[in-house]
Amino acid sequence: MEHYDLAVIGSGTGLDVAVAASNLGKKVAIIEKGALGGTCLNRGCIPSKMLIHSADVAETIRRAPIFGINTSGISVNFGSMVKRVTDEVDAESASIEKALLQSSNPRLYKGQCRFTAPRTVEVGGEAISAEKVLIAAGSRPNIPQIRGLAGSGFMTSDEALRLTSMPASLTILGGGYIAAELAHFYGSLGTEIAIVQHNPLLVPSEDEEVSMSFTHVMGEKHRVYTRSEAVEVSRSNGTYSVEVNTAETNERTVLNSDALLVAVGRVPNSDLLDLQNAGVRVDAKGYIITDEYLETTSPGTFALGDIIGRFQFKHAANHEADYALQNILYPDQKIPVDYYAMPHAIFTSPQIAGVGKTEQQLKEQGASYVVAKWNYIDSGMGQAIEDRTGFVKFLLDPDSLAILGCHIMGTDAASIIHEVIVAMRCGQGSIMNILNAVHIHPALPEVIARAASNFMVHHHEHDGGGDSAEDNVHEGNDGASS
Repeated sequence: MEHYDLAVIGSGTGLDVAVAASNLGKKVAIIEKGALGGTCLNRGCIPSKMLIHSADVAETIRRAPIFGINTSGISVNFGSMVKRVTDEVDAESASIEKALLQSSNPRLYKGQCRFTAPRTVEVGGEAISAEKVLIAAGSRPNIPQIRGLAGSGFMTSDEALRLTSMPASLTILGGGYIAAELAHFYGSLGTEIAIVQHNPLLVPSEDEEVSMSFTHVMGEKHRVYTRSEAVEVSRSNGTYSVEVNTAETNERTVLNSDALLVAVGRVPNSDLLDLQNAGVRVDAKGYIITDEYLETTSPGTFALGDIIGRFQFKHAANHEADYALQNILYPDQKIPVDYYAMPHAIFTSPQIAGVGKTEQQLKEQGASYVVAKWNYIDSGMGQAIEDRTGFVKFLLDPDSLAILGCHIMGTDAASIIHEVIVAMRCGQGSIMNILNAVHIHPALPEVIARAASNFMVHHHEHDGGGDSAEDNVHEGNDGASS
């Protein structure tokens, strides 16, 4: 049995820890059952955002007449579009695997591994042990129990990013961020989209005002069935038929489409690892239980990323990796993970980004808060780009002016929110950190400054007219809503 200082299961963010540990002189094993690079590189962030950029370009062209530019229409070479992405992703993954196969440290083990004892695993018929183990095995698409779904040939996000031909119509089960992004991708290219969502709103974990606005925008583009459940799936002559029940009306609707996408969340891969043999416990949803240092219930075994279920974002896993490396290598100098102001974004049209508490969370906590908002269209650049649905929303402590949360729906939301992230994590976390910065006029981040100033400005005259600033100031104590 080969023995290591550290064994890492999963080659996504886990690979970063493995390489760093080996560079510090530790003997390291890296175990991966699939393509090297993990979900983000092969089936997640990278291919989806590359493809979504193509959709963004198509949408820009379609909106060109608004700006006095006439186009004669566009055609989509879908196969070429997808090939560009898959070629790049596959080449990068192959490059990582080639480098690891040529490396003696870390040493790569390919295949599904299972624990046989604490800090001991079997992979490919070979047993290995380690002083420390890091589990970074990620998650996979959740497949619901729907009559007729199994064996129907449906796709998940894994397959949706690698189709070689564009479907004329697509039914999407689910209304979270994966469903929303893929609806934007296919819909912007010309696919007819129907979305079936059990919740009253799309992207329901967002701030309630964002979710409501986004659901309305998507409803104008696609057929959106909220408070609805798919009860049966069938397929005949290449056409999917999905029977949908809408709870409020108890109506049954049959949706026909060329393709069916299941995007109802993800489940951790913990059930594939025989964790009981390692003494590693999971919660009711299968997520590995870890303490504030990312250590599991089995001493010496750590976990991070999607499989622990805290923040299921690649940047969150990267953040955890720094702490994991510290706490694995220096057990006498452990540092608890600081998750404060963990941001996220959804690359839809419009984009969505958020950091900190949502308004519904503050209401549930009974917290006092002030809402300060600004609409994109009431800023210089917002007018220039004709963004009539976008807005920035701050949630503030009424006494300290601390930023409790910031939520954006609109053009480049994923980029412009970084000013707020820096203020919260690297400044004093006060709205004054935003107000004391000079913002370029009329660059888009000016809408951040306008929203920030709106908590205290009354009857403020601003570019583009609209309501006075005091109309956007709200007290949130005792559950009042904006």
